[in-house]
Amino acid sequence: MKKIIVILLAICMVATIAACNGGNTGDSGSSTTQQTEKGPAKVDVFWYTFADTFLASVRNSMIDQAGGVANIDVTHHDCQNDQARQTEMVRTAITQGTDLLVVNIVTTGSEEAAMNIVNMAKEADLPLIFFNREVSDAVVNAYSNAVFVGTDADEAGYMQGEAVANFLLKGDNLSRYDLDGNGEIRYIMLRGEHGNAEAFGRTLFSVTEANRLLASSGVKLVPSAANETSTQYDDDGISNYFLYANWDAAIAGDLMRTALTAHSPEDGSIELILANNDDAAIGAIEALREINFNTGDPDAGYIPVFGVDATDVAVEAINAGRMTGTILQDGPAMAACIIALAKNIANGADLMANTGSYNIDQGVAKIRIPYAIVS
Repeated sequence: MKKIIVILLAICMVATIAACNGGNTGDSGSSTTQQTEKGPAKVDVFWYTFADTFLASVRNSMIDQAGGVANIDVTHHDCQNDQARQTEMVRTAITQGTDLLVVNIVTTGSEEAAMNIVNMAKEADLPLIFFNREVSDAVVNAYSNAVFVGTDADEAGYMQGEAVANFLLKGDNLSRYDLDGNGEIRYIMLRGEHGNAEAFGRTLFSVTEANRLLASSGVKLVPSAANETSTQYDDDGISNYFLYANWDAAIAGDLMRTALTAHSPEDGSIELILANNDDAAIGAIEALREINFNTGDPDAGYIPVFGVDATDVAVEAINAGRMTGTILQDGPAMAACIIALAKNIANGADLMANTGSYNIDQGVAKIRIPYAIVS
């Protein structure tokens, strides 16, 4: 009788254990259906501002593309052009729990802000993507799990210069836009942010490349007296001559209105406008339209205006005959690259996995999205 009782107890114990294990008595300790599934990877994106027109297009593309990816959950943060605010928002996201930091740095002229974010990411063992507003090689190389996604800072300048030369060498444009016939096209430069690599490259190389391509024509670009003169950069005859629009259409418009009060667009004082971005170009065009220039009417006055970004507003202005050309900065391609890297993290892969098709710098994890001319 005692043996029967012992056997019955043993059978009950085995049955109880099997029930607790979901019927699986193997080495795994639990069935596949009982395993806790990890939710979508949490991705926090910190924009230097929501007000930038080009970056709004990148953000919209990112939202559209992320919507089709089930295993990532993307949150967008407006840092309102305030570096202290951005740094604190990154800190908060880390504290609250995130899987990937994506940072459009506010302050581009100093490594300190970027290094603060690198150090926070490194301490939390979180992957980090900087994008659009370039950080130095030293910043990216300071953390093995950091990458930059953006463009070649100088390429847009070279392409803008090429677009200018192509335009001036077409038909009789050289004589038409050299209003005083002195062999010099006097330009206004609407410059972006100080310390920003894109602004520097676009300011310098747009003019140097245009002049290289125009050399055989005997005509060259020279700064208009309507530019302000700075001492912040090398005295190369280009970099210190600009109006500081800081990427902003309203600022560019006001600067252009002031320039037009003292310098005429009819006597050769202002013969061409170069803008580091399309917002600044559009601001300048609005000021020109107020004096019946660049209205789209072929009988009205016209000053060639070139920008960078190929925003919808700029492309519309080109098609309407108010603007001359721009350089495509491919927002959807930039967004797609960031989403691809986020999917790597969500899938448990390395941040830089599956990036063989991209243009990547030697010696540093910087992915370059190419530009293209739009005219």
